[in-house]
Amino acid sequence: MEYSTFGRHVAVDAWGVDFELLNNAEFLQAQLVEAAETCGATVLSVQSKQFEPQGATVLVLLSESHLSIHTYPEKGFAALDCYTCGETVDPQLAIDYLLSVLKPRTVHAKKLIRGIGELRVEEPELKPFALV
Repeated sequence: MEYSTFGRHVAVDAWGVDFELLNNAEFLQAQLVEAAETCGATVLSVQSKQFEPQGATVLVLLSESHLSIHTYPEKGFAALDCYTCGETVDPQLAIDYLLSVLKPRTVHAKKLIRGIGELRVEEPELKPFALV
């Protein structure tokens, strides 16, 4: 079986997110697993860390690559990223799900097309429901 090197990597900076949502690693872990399942990815493992006095990191290892979030609740900021290899899993669906849950006021996003030679940077199409 031959595997494709093609992949899509969506990175998002989300601002204006509720402190309580960003400061709950257990909640975020459940949401990232749901996001992975929403986009059709296969979850291999999950790691999370709740920081003191605030903040969280969650990493979901996917068969197709990874999905992660790093939060700064005191600033209302979350850094999200999802990278998937191949054509069958769309990382944008995972990101759209997470943005619909987090409801940020402002989003800055980029999508990298990888594994086909030169990296290509695109503006991802965010779903309208994703922003408040």
